[in-house]
Amino acid sequence: MNLHEYQSKQLLASYGLPVLNGYVCHNAGDAEAADNLGGGICVVKAQVHAGGRGKGGGVKLAKSSAEAREHAESIIGMHLVTPQTSAEGKLVRKVYVEDGCNIDKEYYLSFLVDRAKKCISIVASTEGGMEIEVVAEKTPEKIITLMIDPKVGLQNFQCMELGLRLGLSVGLASELSDVVFGLYEAFVENDMSLLEINPLVLTKEEDFVLLDAKCAVDNNALFRHPDLKELQDYNEMDARDLKAGKHGLSYVGLDGNIGCMVNGAGLAMGTMDIIKEYGGEPANFLDVGGGATKETVTEAFKILLGDSNVKAILVNIFGGIMKCDVIANGIVEAAKELGIEVPLVVRLQGTNVDMGKEILSQSGLNIIAATTMADAAEKAVQAAS
Repeated sequence: MNLHEYQSKQLLASYGLPVLNGYVCHNAGDAEAADNLGGGICVVKAQVHAGGRGKGGGVKLAKSSAEAREHAESIIGMHLVTPQTSAEGKLVRKVYVEDGCNIDKEYYLSFLVDRAKKCISIVASTEGGMEIEVVAEKTPEKIITLMIDPKVGLQNFQCMELGLRLGLSVGLASELSDVVFGLYEAFVENDMSLLEINPLVLTKEEDFVLLDAKCAVDNNALFRHPDLKELQDYNEMDARDLKAGKHGLSYVGLDGNIGCMVNGAGLAMGTMDIIKEYGGEPANFLDVGGGATKETVTEAFKILLGDSNVKAILVNIFGGIMKCDVIANGIVEAAKELGIEVPLVVRLQGTNVDMGKEILSQSGLNIIAATTMADAAEKAVQAAS
């Protein structure tokens, strides 16, 4: 679950971390009134779950109340397009008006869960303000990575090493250590999967400031953090994702035209891969789980059919806990109830597979039967085209 910038900063401020004063504004009048932060200069920032807001015109400097109002009027209501959004962009419903500061240097700093190395990694760079992917591609030598053993935790020497490798003096490296320790504490205590500060600013007064902040909390840990769960902005969620969550389905929308309904995350990933192998594009990741019912299958079909880009549906089920005859009955009943008009390719394997195939063949529906995953993918790609 992603937090907005202002939510992230409120959370980090509770750990004593250095953030600037700011106000959330839902209209231009609020933005004009918020321009009393001090210093005469403020920044108006679009609040959407996407990076690269400045490049899309979603971050603007204001030198007066009138200018803050003007920027808010232009940003609120716009569809902000960034490298992390679709071509349609994201509708901006609110802005964050924040005090300005005297920037001397900008750094990149992030914490993330490295599942391959089973540790927490700190990634830092002197190239603050830039997308870390660009830095990694063009100047990889400027990226610093430290691995934190979760059994031991962050150590003082690691913080000092980080500061010195960033070119800071011993005194500033010590100040940075306090910031890094605070961020690490916030990361661990709130079960985050990502905490990104870009940029982390060193001011001309030699103070560190979190000029931007992005927090992503592990969905599987939200039961431990009801206060964070309340911060979920449902306007930022894909309507299909929201609907799928209500019915216990794991769904991620993609840009292809072949809808996928699969049981098991690994099988779902394999199905998406083999669709691409045969020249097609999956429209989604959809895992109905091991205990799907007719009602669950029906809701899954509704979600798939709600995507106008879907030109064919591939159902790939391995019957274990979920028996093939049960899922076959669910497919037949759901298809008849919804009147599915796009081609439907079904591949069943596992427990009661012969019974499942018999149910499909006698259903009277125009179902394209497949035997192997390759056969299913090839038929789905042909049907979609």
